[in-house]
Amino acid sequence: MVDDKLTSFVQFVNSYLWGICGLIPLLVGVGIYFTLRLRFVQIRKFITAVKFTLSGASFHGKRAGKSGMSSFQSLATAVAAQVGTGNIAGAATAVTMGGPGAIFWMWIAAFFGMATIFTEAVLAQLFKSKDHAGNITGGPSYYITNGLHCKPLAIFFSCAVIIALGLIGNMVQSNSIASAFTQAFDVPPIVTGIVIAAIAAFVFIGGVGRIASTTEKIVPIMALVYIVGSLIVIFINLDQFIPAIKSIFVGAFNPSAATGGVIGATVKEAMRYGVARGLFSNEAGMGSTPHAHAVARVDHPVEQGLVAICGLFLDTFIVLNMTAFVIFTTGVLDGKTTGIELAPKAFSTGFGSTIVGGSFVAVCLFFFAFSTIVGWYFFAAQNVKFLFGTKSVKFYVCIVLLFLVLGSVLKVNLVWELADLFNGLMVIPNLIALLGLGALVSKALKDFEGPRDLADSKKGTEE
Repeated sequence: MVDDKLTSFVQFVNSYLWGICGLIPLLVGVGIYFTLRLRFVQIRKFITAVKFTLSGASFHGKRAGKSGMSSFQSLATAVAAQVGTGNIAGAATAVTMGGPGAIFWMWIAAFFGMATIFTEAVLAQLFKSKDHAGNITGGPSYYITNGLHCKPLAIFFSCAVIIALGLIGNMVQSNSIASAFTQAFDVPPIVTGIVIAAIAAFVFIGGVGRIASTTEKIVPIMALVYIVGSLIVIFINLDQFIPAIKSIFVGAFNPSAATGGVIGATVKEAMRYGVARGLFSNEAGMGSTPHAHAVARVDHPVEQGLVAICGLFLDTFIVLNMTAFVIFTTGVLDGKTTGIELAPKAFSTGFGSTIVGGSFVAVCLFFFAFSTIVGWYFFAAQNVKFLFGTKSVKFYVCIVLLFLVLGSVLKVNLVWELADLFNGLMVIPNLIALLGLGALVSKALKDFEGPRDLADSKKGTEE
């Protein structure tokens, strides 16, 4: 009863926070602003971004240390956080709550979000710093403090990150893994939670070196396996591909027509759940991924900004779309199946076997969610160091592990709603900083595109 009342209250708050008069127009508006200000950088520089990304790709990069990570390791850590339950359970939840049209609004938010995430990554590079132990660090707290010169806002952001990602957000990840393993293998949620916490502890204790080494290996493999599995299902039901695309565009403006009234969603709900779940997936504007991009070793800040664009493209326009089209082409959207159950049902239908489909989703979800746990812990730990110093991180590790276990046994609705709430609280101070420091990003991009020698550009940034 208490859980139901708390869930209802948080849903009420989120309906305004993530409403059409709240963060939705703000996030999309900021994305449009930077798209125009940076002259559609996500289109003009996309090929260059792909080249930078692929040139640094490696499964065995130089071990990360005090000098930071390689550009690809930083991207892998960022993508580890981006490609998580939002791409499977989150996409399915958006569709069940907002109809097929929610995917359209995810696309819109992601396109403009590319300019936002570019801005975040460049600022993270411009204002990266060193902690008390001499390790390279950075993120919104640093560009808010040293760029905006507003320490109270930085403290608020850091507190929001520590709670939103390291605690509440990681509860979502462990909850999704536990639910999937219960459905597929009948494993008790508490057992799954303990196993997740044990593996996470091994990675966390290894520090930035083990985190970077883990993400650079897991992320490419897990993405490839999920994409191939999804494409198999889509090709089996290829005759439903065009109707699926049509339902997305029709559902964006007339949800009832797209589903025949099976889902009683409105345009407002399609927008809200599309953008909210889209943010939870790609994290553009949320202020999380800059923590990873800040520690990248690159010759020019814009290089990492371009790499960040590729990360978002992979997350939303490739991986998340796989989930959406598997759901639509298999015809499992019935208005009765919950979001957490929809993806396993879609793959089970597509593969023609409940065991194969459910197992595939459970295994993929484990790697997606676990990599996100690693990424989000890293982001939160950077802010723990910012607020309390390096020595405090070991205490935070214990708290995160406890929340991973707790998250595995909680009700999914409350966990998701709390995640939306705290994600929203993170967004506000970060967007204020992006708007306040946007001129520096424009200047960096002009410098990158200009005739100045790259070495001089780097020197000017360091000064």
